[in-house]
Amino acid sequence: MKLSFAEKIKSLFSGRSAESEGFFDDLADALVEGDVGAKIAMELIDSLEDACRKEKIFGQEEILKKLKGFLLPLAKEARFQVQEGKTNIWMLLGVNGVGKTTSAAKIALLQKNAGVQNLVLSASDTFRAAAVSQLEAHGERLGIRVVAHQMGSDPAAVVYDAAEAVRSKGGGLVIADTAGRLHNKENLVRELEKIDRVCAQKADEGCCKKILVLDATTGQNALRQAEVFNEAVGVDAIVLTKCDSSAKGGAVFSIGKELGLPVAFVCTGEDYGDIELFDAQKYTDVFLGM
Repeated sequence: MKLSFAEKIKSLFSGRSAESEGFFDDLADALVEGDVGAKIAMELIDSLEDACRKEKIFGQEEILKKLKGFLLPLAKEARFQVQEGKTNIWMLLGVNGVGKTTSAAKIALLQKNAGVQNLVLSASDTFRAAAVSQLEAHGERLGIRVVAHQMGSDPAAVVYDAAEAVRSKGGGLVIADTAGRLHNKENLVRELEKIDRVCAQKADEGCCKKILVLDATTGQNALRQAEVFNEAVGVDAIVLTKCDSSAKGGAVFSIGKELGLPVAFVCTGEDYGDIELFDAQKYTDVFLGM
C-alpha cells in the first residue's frame, strides 16, 4: 500500500529539518506524489522555502503551518441551499465508475435529513441499465421518489418529468443522475448540453446547480475530468468520493488553483451516511497529517 502524503511528510521530517540538504526538493516530490500537480507543487515549495528562510522556520510544526497557509486558499468550499417553494435541480456529472449514482442517493438523504420536503431522484443515465435499477433501489430504501423512463430514452425528458413532479407539489429538489461516457467527448458534450438546457428552463432562477463527481483516488485524472466537464457545461461544485481509500487527495488543491472550482461534499465510505459537507480546514489538516 502506498504511503499517504501525511505519512510521507512524517517520514520526511524524521531526523531532518528545513536546513537539511535536498529537504525542499523531497517535499516537492511528496506534493507531486500526493496529486497536487508538478507545476503547483514547485510554486508552493518555492514560496515555502523563501518564507522559511526569511522567517527562520526550521521545525516540522512551523513548516507545516506555513505550508497549510499556502494550500488552504486553494481548497474552496461550496454551500448550496435548497430554496423553499421553488424548483431546485442539482445535476450530477462525472465519468462512469466514480460513484455518481450512490452520491445522488447520499446527497438526497442528506437533504431529506436537513428537512427538504419534496425530493425526487431523476434516473437520467438511460444508457446503463444498472444505473436506473440501482437508483430505483436506493429510492426504495430511502423512501424517496425516483422518476425513470425506459432504457435508451431521452435523458433530458427524464429530468423534465422529474422537475414537473416537483413543481406540481409547490417546489422541492430534483437530484439528477446523468451518463458519463467520456469515450466520445463530442457526443457527451451534446448530451449534457441538452440536459443542461432543460435543467436551466425547468429550475427557478438561481436554483440549477451542476455538481461534478470525482474519484479521489484518480489523482491528476480528476483535474483532467474537471476540465472537460467544466468546459462542456460549466461546473458549480465538486463531490469527492472514495476519500476513505485514497492515499492522496491533493487534486482538490490543483482543481482549486487551476479551475477555481469549490468542493461541496466529501464521501468517506459506502454507507448512505458516509457523506459530509466539505470543510477546507479539516481536509487540509488531514492531508498534511496535522
